[in-house]
Amino acid sequence: MADNQENSNGATDNEILLEVSNLKMYFPVTSGIILQRKVADVKAVDDVSFLIKKGETLGLVGESGCGKTTTGRAILQLYKPTAGKVMFENQDLTQLDNSSMRAMRRKMQIIFQDPYGSLNPRMTCGDIVGEPLKVHKMTSGKGEYRDRVSELLSVVGLNPYMGDRYPHEFSGGQRQRIGIARALAVNPSFIVCDEPVSALDVSIQAQVINLLEELQDQFGLTYLFIAHDLSVVRHISDRVAVMYLGHIVEIAERNELYENPLHPYTKALLSAVPIPDPVVEATRERIILTGDVPSPMNPPEGCVFHTRCSEMIDDCRAGIPELREVSADHWVACIRSEGY
Repeated sequence: MADNQENSNGATDNEILLEVSNLKMYFPVTSGIILQRKVADVKAVDDVSFLIKKGETLGLVGESGCGKTTTGRAILQLYKPTAGKVMFENQDLTQLDNSSMRAMRRKMQIIFQDPYGSLNPRMTCGDIVGEPLKVHKMTSGKGEYRDRVSELLSVVGLNPYMGDRYPHEFSGGQRQRIGIARALAVNPSFIVCDEPVSALDVSIQAQVINLLEELQDQFGLTYLFIAHDLSVVRHISDRVAVMYLGHIVEIAERNELYENPLHPYTKALLSAVPIPDPVVEATRERIILTGDVPSPMNPPEGCVFHTRCSEMIDDCRAGIPELREVSADHWVACIRSEGY
C-alpha cells in the first residue's frame, strides 16, 4: 500500500501502528499416550482482523474464554499464529526470525493480568524493572543502570528506595505498577494491557487506569486494552472491539458502540452494565442470553453466536458473516447488518 493511501478503515498508512489480518490461533488436541495423534483443534482465535492507530487505545472486550488474551499474545508472537498477518510498523511479525523478533520486542511489551504471578518472587523490585535494560543492553554502566531504574519507579508512582524490596512486600496495586515500569523500561511504542486491573480493588483500579492514561500522554504510547469490564473499557478506550468465540463481532468508536450497539451480543453485554440512575436502571431492557458458550473445539456452523441469539434467522446458519462497515467507522459481523 502506497504512503498516505487510505485503507478500509479510513486511516492512512502512516497513521497505523498495528494491523492484524485474518489472524488464527489453533491449539491441537491430541489423543494417545505414546503415539499421539491430533484429533481436533481448539480454535481460540479464528480469522480476526483489526487495526490500531498510533497513539490510540483499542479496547478488546468479551466474556472469559472468547480469545482476548490469546489474540494479544499471538500479536506479540508469544504464541506462533496458525495463520494470518501481524503488520507492525510495516513489518510482518509472523515472518521474522528469532533474532529479528528479539530486536522488535523493544518496541512492543505486555502488562500481565496477575500482579502476583507475573513477578519473580526471588528478584527485587529493582532487578525486575531493570532486567529488560540488561537483556537489551540499554545502559552503559552501573550508575546509569541504577539511575534508569530509579527513574522508572518514580514514573509509575513508587519511591526509588523500594527497589531493594521483594514482590511479597508490596500490595497488589504496587505490584502492578512494577509490572508497568518493567514494560516501560525499553521505551516501547505499543503495549498489550492484558486485563491489568481485573485482580485489583475498585479504588486501586481507578488509580492504575489513570496512571496508564498519563503514561500514554507522556510517552505517546499505543495500547491494546483487554478487559471484560465494559465500564473500564469505556473510560480508557478510543475504539472498542467486541469478541465472541474467537471472532470479532463489532468494532466502533467507544461512544458510538455504547450508545448504538448493533450486534445482538454487544447489546446483551451492555444490558448487563449497571447504570447509576435507579429510575433508568429499573426501566431498562435486560437481555438474558440462553444456553452456554459453544466449545471452541466444535464451534457452530455459520455465525458463531446464532445458537444464543434472539434475532437468529435461517440465513445465520449458512455462513460466517463478514465484518462490514454499516456507518462511519462502525463495523458489524451480522447477517442482518444490511438492514441497519
